[in-house]
Amino acid sequence: MQQKHMKEELDDELIELISFVQMSNYREKILINLMEKIKTPSKLSKSTNIKMSHISTTLKELKDMELIKCLNPHKKQGRLYKITPLGRKVLNYIE
Repeated sequence: MQQKHMKEELDDELIELISFVQMSNYREKILINLMEKIKTPSKLSKSTNIKMSHISTTLKELKDMELIKCLNPHKKQGRLYKITPLGRKVLNYIE
């Protein structure tokens, strides 16, 4: 009965986002890593052991889905990323 209740809380958009994140270990790792602190791509690369080329692609994917936000998009280097409330909501169903 409790599972039925939990499923009712999930709308189609949220289900799609949960699936989107779970389809990629990179997306999941980066979102989880951003739960703790605001980070630059290079810090994310070091803490997740993901190559920078994959970090850049994954950050763009997560940003396009509004799961993370760039705090200083005008900067060419040292961009800072943080998880959005929607990103936190998605992670609640994954972790």
